[in-house]
Amino acid sequence: MTRKTRIRAALVTATALVSVATVTVGISAATPEKAAKPSKKEVAALFDVWNATLQTGDAEKVADQYAKDAVLLPTVSNKVRTDRAGIVDYFEHFLQNKPAGKKVQTIVNVLDSNSAIDTGVYEFTLTDHETGEKRVVEARYTYEYEKRDGKWKIVNHHSSAMPEG
Repeated sequence: MTRKTRIRAALVTATALVSVATVTVGISAATPEKAAKPSKKEVAALFDVWNATLQTGDAEKVADQYAKDAVLLPTVSNKVRTDRAGIVDYFEHFLQNKPAGKKVQTIVNVLDSNSAIDTGVYEFTLTDHETGEKRVVEARYTYEYEKRDGKWKIVNHHSSAMPEG
């Protein structure tokens, strides 16, 4: 085999290897495994998980339902909560009222396999921790969820008392 023939053979082999690698990368990039979109019912049920966590009375467990970079615009506080410490602080106070939530109306929008929005109206029965007196607060809500590391987390939660209450 002459030097010229060896160089041609090496170039043909290198070109073939690059072509195979390019096609392989193109195939794996074009066909990532797609996770199935959650159903609207599955997304709506995330509220039930959150509400059950409220029943533990543990602000840390409630905060675990939120992503690290979540934003909470709470019902009974004027402060915007943008970190775990703020979210825990809010729930330490809110949980003193032994809140029990119930959805009145829900509208779910599944955006993709890893994100969804649940918005609507809910009501909370709150018990005054000093008098034991109960009251019901109706509020509008929005939960924005993202699946992170395989778990659904709240990334944005807005709740505001009904203006005509």
